[in-house]
Amino acid sequence: MSKAFTKDDASPEPLFVPERAPLPPGVPNYVTERGMALLEAEREALLAERIAHSSIDPDDDERRSKLRALGTRLRDLDDRIASARIVPLPEEVVPSVRFGATVRLRSPHGEERLLRLVGVDEAVASCGDISFCSPIAKAIIGLESGDIVTITSAGGDDTYEIIDVRYVR
Repeated sequence: MSKAFTKDDASPEPLFVPERAPLPPGVPNYVTERGMALLEAEREALLAERIAHSSIDPDDDERRSKLRALGTRLRDLDDRIASARIVPLPEEVVPSVRFGATVRLRSPHGEERLLRLVGVDEAVASCGDISFCSPIAKAIIGLESGDIVTITSAGGDDTYEIIDVRYVR
């Protein structure tokens, strides 16, 4: 049978590697101590995955594709780790919202939200961990307990009172 009709000549599927959360141009890659530990743990997991895939048949196209994807992810992660600037939490009481703060907000209806300002790689909005670059973070940085803030979202403007600012280790 001619090679023209076999899988051997099939071109590999395009490599898809999800991009890391972007940092705006010129903005330092601030991370919490926890965030740096998460980046390093992610790197260790990717290295272990690469070792596991290295033991599979070297002629396997899927293996080669996975190894290329892992290599790309590791390079991106290494770049992010190299650019990381750890911002330690303050030792003393700081009344204003800064990077690393856990902030409790209350709406006029009494609904409360708990947010923590973190680095872009550890942000998980559904858990309340928001990037310091996000519009919400930018709106509350520098504010203190008792301050009122209006946050604009897709659903419109919402007004909140800052109830509490803490720096939790």
